[in-house]
Amino acid sequence: MPLNYATYAVPRADLREAIMEFDPTTAGFITTEILPIKGVKRKAATLSVMVRENLKRVDTKHANGSAYNRFRTKLEDKAYACENHGLEEPLTDEDRANYDNDFDAELEIAMLCQQRLLIEQEIRTAALIFNTTTWNGSALYTDVSATPWDAAASDAIAHILAAKGKVRVNTGMEPNALVIGAATMDNLLGNTGIKNRFPGAPIITEAMLRTQMASIFGLDKLIVGKRIYDSANEGQTFTGSYIWSDDYAMVCRVNEGSLRAGGLGRTLLWDAYAPDNVMVDQYREEQTKSDIIRVEQYVDEFLMDPYFGHLLKVDA
Repeated sequence: MPLNYATYAVPRADLREAIMEFDPTTAGFITTEILPIKGVKRKAATLSVMVRENLKRVDTKHANGSAYNRFRTKLEDKAYACENHGLEEPLTDEDRANYDNDFDAELEIAMLCQQRLLIEQEIRTAALIFNTTTWNGSALYTDVSATPWDAAASDAIAHILAAKGKVRVNTGMEPNALVIGAATMDNLLGNTGIKNRFPGAPIITEAMLRTQMASIFGLDKLIVGKRIYDSANEGQTFTGSYIWSDDYAMVCRVNEGSLRAGGLGRTLLWDAYAPDNVMVDQYREEQTKSDIIRVEQYVDEFLMDPYFGHLLKVDA
Protein backbone atom coordinates (compact mmCIF):
# COMPACT_ATOMS: atom_id res chain seq x y z
CA MET A 1 0.00 0.00 0.00
CA PRO A 2 1.27 3.53 -0.71
CA LEU A 3 2.47 5.46 2.32
CA ASN A 4 -0.20 7.70 3.79
CA TYR A 5 0.93 11.21 4.73
CA ALA A 6 -1.10 14.09 6.14
CA THR A 7 -1.84 16.09 3.00
CA TYR A 8 -4.64 17.90 1.26
CA ALA A 9 -3.57 16.32 -2.02
CA VAL A 10 -6.03 13.79 -3.41
CA PRO A 11 -4.66 10.76 -5.30
CA ARG A 12 -6.00 10.70 -8.84
CA ALA A 13 -6.15 7.02 -9.70
CA ASP A 14 -8.33 7.80 -12.72
CA LEU A 15 -5.65 10.09 -14.20
CA ARG A 16 -2.91 7.62 -13.30
CA GLU A 17 -4.73 4.81 -15.09
CA ALA A 18 -5.37 7.03 -18.10
CA ILE A 19 -1.73 8.05 -18.50
CA MET A 20 -0.58 4.46 -17.86
CA GLU A 21 -2.32 3.58 -21.13
CA PHE A 22 0.35 5.71 -22.80
CA ASP A 23 3.06 3.30 -23.98
CA PRO A 24 6.48 4.92 -23.37
CA THR A 25 8.17 2.63 -25.89
CA THR A 26 6.03 3.96 -28.73
CA ALA A 27 7.18 7.48 -27.86
CA GLY A 28 10.84 6.47 -27.88
CA PHE A 29 11.40 6.15 -24.12
CA ILE A 30 13.47 3.05 -23.42
CA THR A 31 14.55 3.26 -19.75
CA THR A 32 12.25 0.49 -18.59
CA GLU A 33 13.18 -1.71 -21.55
CA ILE A 34 16.87 -1.62 -20.64
CA LEU A 35 16.23 -1.54 -16.90
CA PRO A 36 12.86 -3.23 -16.26
CA ILE A 37 10.93 -2.03 -13.22
CA LYS A 38 11.32 -3.91 -9.94
CA GLY A 39 9.51 -2.90 -6.76
CA VAL A 40 11.48 -2.59 -3.53
CA LYS A 41 10.13 -2.31 0.00
CA ARG A 42 12.59 0.28 1.28
CA LYS A 43 13.57 3.68 -0.01
CA ALA A 44 17.27 2.88 0.40
CA ALA A 45 18.96 -0.39 1.30
CA THR A 46 21.07 -3.07 -0.37
CA LEU A 47 20.11 -5.74 -2.89
CA SER A 48 21.90 -9.03 -3.40
CA VAL A 49 22.80 -9.54 -7.05
CA MET A 50 24.57 -12.41 -8.75
CA VAL A 51 28.25 -11.95 -9.53
CA ARG A 52 30.27 -13.69 -12.19
CA GLU A 53 32.33 -15.64 -9.62
CA ASN A 54 29.51 -18.20 -9.85
CA LEU A 55 31.26 -19.47 -12.99
CA LYS A 56 33.98 -21.11 -10.92
CA ARG A 57 34.03 -24.89 -11.04
CA VAL A 58 32.74 -27.00 -8.15
CA ASP A 59 33.25 -30.67 -7.39
CA THR A 60 30.01 -32.52 -8.17
CA LYS A 61 31.25 -36.09 -7.63
CA HIS A 62 29.36 -37.96 -4.90
CA ALA A 63 30.48 -41.02 -2.95
CA ASN A 64 27.91 -43.53 -1.73
CA GLY A 65 26.93 -42.87 1.87
CA SER A 66 28.52 -39.44 2.06
CA ALA A 67 26.97 -36.00 2.05
CA TYR A 68 26.70 -34.17 -1.24
CA ASN A 69 28.97 -31.22 -1.81
CA ARG A 70 27.19 -27.96 -1.24
CA PHE A 71 27.26 -24.96 -3.50
CA ARG A 72 26.38 -21.47 -2.32
CA THR A 73 25.42 -18.89 -4.89
CA LYS A 74 27.90 -16.02 -4.71
CA LEU A 75 26.04 -12.75 -4.37
CA GLU A 76 27.18 -9.18 -3.99
CA ASP A 77 25.28 -6.67 -1.87
CA LYS A 78 24.90 -3.42 -3.79
CA ALA A 79 23.47 -0.25 -2.31
CA TYR A 80 20.59 1.62 -3.89
CA ALA A 81 18.69 4.78 -3.00
CA CYS A 82 15.35 5.67 -4.59
CA GLU A 83 14.89 9.39 -5.15
CA ASN A 84 11.76 11.43 -5.57
CA HIS A 85 11.23 13.18 -8.92
CA GLY A 86 8.14 15.15 -9.74
CA LEU A 87 6.51 18.04 -11.55
CA GLU A 88 3.29 19.95 -11.09
CA GLU A 89 1.32 22.44 -13.14
CA PRO A 90 -1.64 24.64 -12.22
CA LEU A 91 -4.95 24.31 -14.00
CA THR A 92 -6.74 27.60 -13.45
CA ASP A 93 -10.49 27.77 -13.26
CA GLU A 94 -10.43 30.05 -16.32
CA ASP A 95 -8.34 27.56 -18.33
CA ARG A 96 -10.56 24.68 -17.21
CA ALA A 97 -13.58 26.47 -18.68
CA ASN A 98 -12.02 26.24 -22.16
CA TYR A 99 -12.37 22.43 -22.21
CA ASP A 100 -15.44 20.36 -22.98
CA ASN A 101 -15.07 18.52 -19.68
CA ASP A 102 -12.92 18.66 -16.57
CA PHE A 103 -11.25 15.32 -17.13
CA ASP A 104 -9.83 16.31 -20.53
CA ALA A 105 -8.23 19.40 -19.00
CA GLU A 106 -6.71 17.43 -16.12
CA LEU A 107 -5.51 14.60 -18.37
CA GLU A 108 -3.76 16.98 -20.75
CA ILE A 109 -1.72 18.51 -17.93
CA ALA A 110 -0.98 15.12 -16.38
CA MET A 111 0.27 13.82 -19.73
CA LEU A 112 2.50 16.85 -20.29
CA CYS A 113 3.99 16.54 -16.80
CA GLN A 114 4.52 12.82 -17.29
CA GLN A 115 6.37 13.31 -20.57
CA ARG A 116 8.71 15.86 -19.01
CA LEU A 117 9.29 13.55 -16.05
CA LEU A 118 10.09 10.63 -18.36
CA ILE A 119 12.46 12.78 -20.44
CA GLU A 120 14.50 13.50 -17.31
CA GLN A 121 14.47 9.81 -16.38
CA GLU A 122 15.62 8.97 -19.90
CA ILE A 123 18.48 11.48 -19.70
CA ARG A 124 19.64 9.91 -16.41
CA THR A 125 19.53 6.43 -17.96
CA ALA A 126 21.41 7.47 -21.11
CA ALA A 127 24.12 9.02 -18.94
CA LEU A 128 24.29 5.79 -16.93
CA ILE A 129 24.49 3.42 -19.91
CA PHE A 130 26.52 5.33 -22.53
CA ASN A 131 29.24 5.98 -19.97
CA THR A 132 32.93 5.55 -20.79
CA THR A 133 33.90 5.92 -17.13
CA THR A 134 31.92 2.84 -16.10
CA TRP A 135 32.70 0.98 -19.31
CA ASN A 136 36.43 1.25 -19.94
CA GLY A 137 39.21 -1.18 -20.75
CA SER A 138 39.09 -3.81 -23.47
CA ALA A 139 36.78 -6.14 -21.55
CA LEU A 140 34.02 -3.52 -21.37
CA TYR A 141 34.65 -1.05 -24.19
CA THR A 142 35.63 -1.16 -27.86
CA ASP A 143 36.28 1.84 -30.08
CA VAL A 144 35.31 1.03 -33.69
CA SER A 145 34.91 4.67 -34.73
CA ALA A 146 37.76 4.31 -37.23
CA THR A 147 35.14 2.50 -39.34
CA PRO A 148 32.08 4.42 -38.15
CA TRP A 149 28.55 3.11 -38.47
CA ASP A 150 27.48 6.15 -40.46
CA ALA A 151 29.59 4.73 -43.30
CA ALA A 152 27.53 2.20 -45.24
CA ALA A 153 30.52 -0.13 -45.68
CA SER A 154 31.23 -0.38 -41.94
CA ASP A 155 31.15 -3.97 -40.68
CA ALA A 156 28.63 -3.25 -37.96
CA ILE A 157 27.56 -6.90 -37.83
CA ALA A 158 31.09 -8.02 -36.94
CA HIS A 159 31.35 -5.27 -34.32
CA ILE A 160 28.12 -6.40 -32.64
CA LEU A 161 29.08 -10.06 -32.75
CA ALA A 162 32.47 -9.26 -31.19
CA ALA A 163 30.74 -7.30 -28.41
CA LYS A 164 28.45 -10.29 -27.83
CA GLY A 165 31.52 -12.45 -27.39
CA LYS A 166 32.93 -10.04 -24.81
CA VAL A 167 29.74 -10.21 -22.70
CA ARG A 168 29.66 -13.98 -23.03
CA VAL A 169 33.26 -14.50 -21.92
CA ASN A 170 32.88 -11.95 -19.10
CA THR A 171 29.74 -13.47 -17.59
CA GLY A 172 29.16 -16.93 -19.03
CA MET A 173 25.75 -15.75 -20.25
CA GLU A 174 24.37 -14.71 -23.60
CA PRO A 175 23.50 -11.04 -24.14
CA ASN A 176 20.01 -10.48 -25.48
CA ALA A 177 19.78 -6.83 -26.53
CA LEU A 178 21.27 -4.09 -28.68
CA VAL A 179 20.74 -0.55 -27.34
CA ILE A 180 21.11 2.33 -29.81
CA GLY A 181 19.79 5.80 -30.55
CA ALA A 182 17.50 6.77 -33.41
CA ALA A 183 20.29 8.22 -35.57
CA THR A 184 22.28 4.99 -35.18
CA MET A 185 19.18 3.04 -36.19
CA ASP A 186 19.05 5.04 -39.42
CA ASN A 187 22.73 4.25 -40.04
CA LEU A 188 22.15 0.51 -39.58
CA LEU A 189 19.25 0.55 -42.03
CA GLY A 190 21.64 1.93 -44.64
CA ASN A 191 24.45 -0.47 -43.80
CA THR A 192 25.53 -2.58 -46.78
CA GLY A 193 26.16 -5.74 -44.78
CA ILE A 194 22.74 -5.57 -43.13
CA LYS A 195 20.97 -4.75 -46.38
CA ASN A 196 22.57 -7.83 -47.93
CA ARG A 197 20.70 -9.94 -45.36
CA PHE A 198 17.45 -8.90 -47.07
CA PRO A 199 18.01 -9.89 -50.71
CA GLY A 200 15.52 -8.41 -53.12
CA ALA A 201 14.20 -5.80 -50.68
CA PRO A 202 14.43 -2.30 -52.20
CA ILE A 203 14.59 -0.82 -48.70
CA ILE A 204 14.68 -2.24 -45.19
CA THR A 205 12.74 -0.89 -42.24
CA GLU A 206 13.17 -0.97 -38.51
CA ALA A 207 10.35 -3.49 -38.25
CA MET A 208 12.12 -5.78 -40.74
CA LEU A 209 15.37 -5.57 -38.79
CA ARG A 210 13.57 -6.34 -35.54
CA THR A 211 12.18 -9.57 -37.00
CA GLN A 212 15.67 -10.67 -38.05
CA MET A 213 17.61 -9.74 -34.88
CA ALA A 214 18.10 -13.38 -33.93
CA SER A 215 19.30 -14.52 -37.35
CA ILE A 216 21.65 -11.58 -37.97
CA PHE A 217 23.01 -10.85 -34.50
CA GLY A 218 21.79 -13.69 -32.29
CA LEU A 219 19.96 -11.15 -30.11
CA ASP A 220 16.33 -10.99 -29.02
CA LYS A 221 15.81 -7.27 -28.50
CA LEU A 222 16.45 -4.13 -30.51
CA ILE A 223 16.04 -1.19 -28.12
CA VAL A 224 16.01 2.20 -29.85
CA GLY A 225 15.93 5.48 -27.95
CA LYS A 226 14.17 8.11 -30.05
CA ARG A 227 13.44 11.00 -27.73
CA ILE A 228 14.70 14.52 -28.38
CA TYR A 229 14.89 17.38 -25.88
CA ASP A 230 15.70 21.08 -26.06
CA SER A 231 19.31 21.41 -24.88
CA ALA A 232 19.33 25.22 -25.12
CA ASN A 233 19.25 27.36 -21.99
CA GLU A 234 16.10 29.23 -21.01
CA GLY A 235 15.51 32.14 -23.35
CA GLN A 236 17.70 30.76 -26.12
CA THR A 237 16.57 29.41 -29.50
CA PHE A 238 15.35 25.81 -29.51
CA THR A 239 18.15 23.27 -30.02
CA GLY A 240 16.88 19.75 -30.57
CA SER A 241 19.25 17.10 -29.22
CA TYR A 242 18.99 13.34 -29.11
CA ILE A 243 19.01 11.91 -25.60
CA TRP A 244 20.73 8.77 -26.91
CA SER A 245 23.94 9.73 -28.72
CA ASP A 246 24.80 8.30 -32.13
CA ASP A 247 28.40 7.94 -30.91
CA TYR A 248 27.67 4.78 -28.90
CA ALA A 249 25.88 1.46 -28.95
CA MET A 250 25.64 -1.22 -26.28
CA VAL A 251 25.24 -4.98 -26.43
CA CYS A 252 23.91 -6.23 -23.11
CA ARG A 253 21.89 -8.75 -21.18
CA VAL A 254 18.62 -7.26 -19.93
CA ASN A 255 17.55 -8.72 -16.58
CA GLU A 256 13.84 -9.57 -16.55
CA GLY A 257 13.54 -12.09 -13.73
CA SER A 258 15.31 -12.73 -10.46
CA LEU A 259 18.27 -10.53 -9.56
CA ARG A 260 20.11 -13.81 -9.15
CA ALA A 261 19.64 -14.50 -12.87
CA GLY A 262 22.22 -11.88 -13.87
CA GLY A 263 21.83 -8.84 -16.06
CA LEU A 264 22.65 -5.20 -16.53
CA GLY A 265 20.28 -3.58 -14.05
CA ARG A 266 16.75 -2.60 -13.04
CA THR A 267 14.65 0.48 -12.43
CA LEU A 268 13.97 0.19 -8.71
CA LEU A 269 10.61 1.55 -7.60
CA TRP A 270 9.85 2.28 -3.96
CA ASP A 271 6.48 0.60 -3.99
CA ALA A 272 5.62 1.49 -0.40
CA TYR A 273 5.36 5.06 -1.69
CA ALA A 274 4.05 4.54 -5.19
CA PRO A 275 3.11 1.27 -6.95
CA ASP A 276 3.75 2.60 -10.48
CA ASN A 277 6.57 4.35 -12.29
CA VAL A 278 4.41 7.50 -12.36
CA MET A 279 1.80 8.62 -9.81
CA VAL A 280 -0.70 11.50 -10.02
CA ASP A 281 -2.40 13.58 -7.36
CA GLN A 282 -4.17 16.93 -7.14
CA TYR A 283 -4.65 19.73 -4.64
CA ARG A 284 -6.39 23.08 -4.57
CA GLU A 285 -4.49 26.41 -4.56
CA GLU A 286 -7.19 28.94 -3.78
CA GLN A 287 -5.05 32.07 -3.99
CA THR A 288 -4.53 31.42 -7.72
CA LYS A 289 -7.97 29.86 -8.27
CA SER A 290 -6.19 26.75 -9.58
CA ASP A 291 -6.12 23.02 -9.15
CA ILE A 292 -2.54 21.76 -9.07
CA ILE A 293 -1.91 18.51 -10.94
CA ARG A 294 1.21 16.77 -9.65
CA VAL A 295 3.01 13.84 -11.27
CA GLU A 296 5.86 12.07 -9.47
CA GLN A 297 7.94 8.94 -9.09
CA TYR A 298 10.30 7.41 -6.51
CA VAL A 299 12.98 5.49 -8.41
CA ASP A 300 16.62 4.53 -8.76
CA GLU A 301 18.13 3.51 -12.10
CA PHE A 302 20.20 0.68 -10.64
CA LEU A 303 23.22 -0.83 -12.36
CA MET A 304 23.73 -4.40 -11.20
CA ASP A 305 26.93 -5.36 -13.03
CA PRO A 306 28.62 -3.54 -15.95
CA TYR A 307 30.11 -6.81 -17.20
CA PHE A 308 26.67 -7.72 -18.54
CA GLY A 309 27.13 -4.99 -21.13
CA HIS A 310 29.76 -4.06 -23.70
CA LEU A 311 29.94 -0.46 -24.92
CA LEU A 312 30.88 0.31 -28.50
CA LYS A 313 32.05 3.70 -29.74
CA VAL A 314 30.61 3.71 -33.24
CA ASP A 315 31.24 7.26 -34.38
CA ALA A 316 33.98 9.84 -33.86
